[in-house]
Amino acid sequence: MLWTASEAAAATGGRAIGDWSVNGVSIDTRTIAPGDLFVALKAARDGHDFVAQALEAGAGAALVSRIPEGVAQDASLLLVEDVLTGLEALGRAARARSKAKVVAVTGSVGKTSTKEMLRTVLGAQGRVHAAEKSYNNHWGVPLTLARMPVDAEFAVIEIGMNHPGEISPLAKMAQPDVAMITIVAPAHLAAFDGLEGIAREKAAIFDGLEPGGVAVINGDLEVSPILDKAARAQTANIIRFGEAEGNDHQLTDVSIRDTCTVAQGVAAGAPVLFKVMAPGRHFATNAMGALGVVTALDLDLAMATTALGQWSAGAGRGAREIIALDAVDLSLSVELIDDAYNSNPASLTASLEVLAAAEPKQAGRRIAYLGDMAELGETEQELHAQIAELPSMEKVDQVHCVGPLMQGLWQRLPAHQQGRWCATSDEMTAGVAQDMGAADVVLVKGSLSMKMARVVDAIRKMGQSPAERDG
Repeated sequence: MLWTASEAAAATGGRAIGDWSVNGVSIDTRTIAPGDLFVALKAARDGHDFVAQALEAGAGAALVSRIPEGVAQDASLLLVEDVLTGLEALGRAARARSKAKVVAVTGSVGKTSTKEMLRTVLGAQGRVHAAEKSYNNHWGVPLTLARMPVDAEFAVIEIGMNHPGEISPLAKMAQPDVAMITIVAPAHLAAFDGLEGIAREKAAIFDGLEPGGVAVINGDLEVSPILDKAARAQTANIIRFGEAEGNDHQLTDVSIRDTCTVAQGVAAGAPVLFKVMAPGRHFATNAMGALGVVTALDLDLAMATTALGQWSAGAGRGAREIIALDAVDLSLSVELIDDAYNSNPASLTASLEVLAAAEPKQAGRRIAYLGDMAELGETEQELHAQIAELPSMEKVDQVHCVGPLMQGLWQRLPAHQQGRWCATSDEMTAGVAQDMGAADVVLVKGSLSMKMARVVDAIRKMGQSPAERDG
């Protein structure tokens, strides 16, 4: 049982109708489970329009600001003045009653993958709660908190932003014992006065630290002093991680393999050697940050390094899969690197480094499908074109570009690397079957607005289904 009617009413200041209890919290009738509390948020559609459907699907109750049309007056409801405010109050109450050690994570790149690393690492040492998706905004954070089981021993809360002033209130809601910043990089530049402005906003995560809390900071950044200053202002203990000398958790060697990354270094004075099942220097760096969180929580470092070997990248964030092109000859296949969820200069640089390290079989090539990077401000044209100068690009055989900004990169590429340029991902999908052959390694990446997942889907559709392969 997660919430009773009386507990939820006390937490929100609302009025409970009926004597109900719920074991989950949901905002989507498509994924709602029996016994969930349905939260009727207003987004693209008004959630009140779906309350009847949610109750019919087995919801234990609904959090509403009015009794919707078609819903019985005695239905199991929690009436509040405003649904989002009610959800926030529920999240705060969940945090207040919990004895869990809470870790908050933010950064321009790597928030979600690091959250999942921490889920894996902390889960090896206790009961851990974390959002199953990238729920890091004004409703995602309170939703994650409201779902936190009473018996959780650890909780990992991802916090994101698009504009100034968004992180601090979410951090104060989460009240973390440890707050980690993965990296500060050019992202959402259109809303900030340069990288320093982004750093100050990311550093606002320390505003919510509990007394005696720990700030885990990437110490390799140009703006690391800004993060340090903000942490000291909250009298936080500081753990720095990265490759530079002087970091408390220092990477001394990173080996990017075809399907994994092996790293070694020193963590709080102790030598460490670990592996993560995803290629990428950035994954090794964030894994060292995760070990910084382990140190901050005074947990077993050896168990943590072992657990890191069980972590792999998720869908849309660097996950790799083999697409069989022939039902009989399974050697005829392409390897897909699905990094289509989002993109900015830092994450694209890291992804291209992964592609460059990939080892195509036989005569396979390295191919990239790259979509526009959004919200980069006045320098967006040049930031796209500069990708052509990255050392890793020398190993990429062909680059297909999607969007008006990526046209600048496409035009700067030498002729032998120029693939196709299309205005939209839908146009690009039409030709993917002709773009590649057996043994190619293919990276797909772009900002979410570019819908590069459609290119991923088109590549997957080239493959044979398991049933066809079994035949």
